[in-house]
Amino acid sequence: MKMTKRLIAVVLAAILVVAVFVGCSAKGGEETTGEKLVLATSADFPPYESIGDNGEYVGIDIEIAQAIADKLGRELVVENMDFDSIISSVASGKADMGMAGLTVTDERKESVDFSNSYATGVQAIIVPEGSAIKTVDDLYAEGAAYKVGVQLSTTADIYFSGDIEDGATTCTIEEYTSAQEAVSSLVTGKIDAVIIDNEPAKSYVAANEGLTILDTKYTEEEYAIAFAKGSELTAEVNAALDELIADGTVQQIVDKYIAA
Repeated sequence: MKMTKRLIAVVLAAILVVAVFVGCSAKGGEETTGEKLVLATSADFPPYESIGDNGEYVGIDIEIAQAIADKLGRELVVENMDFDSIISSVASGKADMGMAGLTVTDERKESVDFSNSYATGVQAIIVPEGSAIKTVDDLYAEGAAYKVGVQLSTTADIYFSGDIEDGATTCTIEEYTSAQEAVSSLVTGKIDAVIIDNEPAKSYVAANEGLTILDTKYTEEEYAIAFAKGSELTAEVNAALDELIADGTVQQIVDKYIAA
């Protein structure tokens, strides 16, 4: 009986030592708390997010999200989805935050909260070389009948659809699930132009011979991170993001993907 009690005591002591060791290791270095930080994105938007040669997620948003997760001591988990599903996934709590070159708009603010801005984006217009469309104004000329492609639920979609509804342009709009689909339709002549963020536009033009970007920009906007309404993460991420901007980390990440 004494031997049994002694054995139990030894086992309990061993368990205690292991527990203390695990607890200490979780607090050291950049070990995580075990909590996950689920990021909703659409990985067809280089250089902000895309799938690398080895199947891993890469890009500006992915690296900034990872830096934020490290600051918060969390494990980053990337959930890839259609762009038009990101806001609803964040709003419903299926994802903790959303990053995909998301522009802050009044419409989106009805569904989610946003972080401080971390980047400035420019909406550009891609056309075939030799196109009759020379400037943005050509899309708004009297009697213009061009077919303009956009990615569904992007700001290009929101803005150009609004201009059509307001009668500011007589052009028509074609909505696509992905930017790649829109560009493919442009290459095959199904549409006349694509409105898309400038950096992804550069990537698509480089990958598709015969396309060019107009010199005049469509619009300029600020990118931010989306959170569910009232999420405690908004303040936590803002604090981490501010530190990463102040110490130059965000700029280093941007510079890695975008030439000055």
